[in-house]
Amino acid sequence: MARIIFAAAVTAVAAVLAMSNPAPAKAGQAPPAPVLAGQPNPIADFAIALDRYLRMTVPVTIAGVGPFRFLIDTGAQATVVTDRVADRLLLVPTGRALLVAMGSSRMVETIELDGLEFANRRLDGLTAPLLEARHVGADGILGLDSLQNLRVLMDFRQNSISVADAHDDRATGYEIVVRARRKLGQMIITDARIDGVRTAIIIDTGAAGSHGNAALRRRLGARHHAELFTTDVNGFELRSDLAIAGTLRIGGMTMTRVPIGYADSPVFAQLGLDDRPALILGMRSLRAFDRVAIDFADRRILFDLPDGVEATPATRQIFYPSRIGS
Repeated sequence: MARIIFAAAVTAVAAVLAMSNPAPAKAGQAPPAPVLAGQPNPIADFAIALDRYLRMTVPVTIAGVGPFRFLIDTGAQATVVTDRVADRLLLVPTGRALLVAMGSSRMVETIELDGLEFANRRLDGLTAPLLEARHVGADGILGLDSLQNLRVLMDFRQNSISVADAHDDRATGYEIVVRARRKLGQMIITDARIDGVRTAIIIDTGAAGSHGNAALRRRLGARHHAELFTTDVNGFELRSDLAIAGTLRIGGMTMTRVPIGYADSPVFAQLGLDDRPALILGMRSLRAFDRVAIDFADRRILFDLPDGVEATPATRQIFYPSRIGS
């Protein structure tokens, strides 16, 4: 039986059509960014390159060759290499697997990787799906199989992403710390609410926008404002119905005007979340914060609020590990 691998990343927004509330968006323009309660409405510069604006990469060497630019994708189960890397290293496929992407599933070739190095870490014996670089937007993807026991830190003030040991001292200064549970390597926040509806949240650094499942759409009665077109890592063009949620509450923070694309995605079924409200929270929404850190070792997700947004007393209670719970 073929191995099943999921990779939730999607690439550039192709179009946003018929936007009605707020004001109409032009074709090719990204949907409005969410904001934190108490924060001025930011003005986004859509001319910035996608990987710089929405997703960021880290240098990776393989068997001493490189560096290659790999996306860090907390929504992907497995590390991925592209044809560009395979051709340079003369890598030969050794197997096949079913790759479940945001909008599609297909059989792909896999390659065995040894000597993959990043962040002072070396990994051997990885089984990596082989994908086309034009669909990935980078040389490869660092998935959950490479990130366990590490901390992924996204610093949106510096527009950088880094990977460090889970006990790195840069984990200080966060206003909000939320516990998550783990399933298939994913970190899932179970205590979140969208417009009052309890929702499972998956932090996905490989997704540009946020995607909700059918169960969430039904509970919210979400109205269709626009059509959103993206391309997943299989090269499949995914059409989503775009709607705007009023509030997203996680711990003691509140985000407002959160754009959510709704589409039938096999990823939710793979995580066992197809029959309950669930949301994949992408990079566009995460950029409302100054910093976001995902601590895989301690199953925590840490948020640093921007200046001018104050933590509530409830947030301060969440901050202390002794009050978070297991």
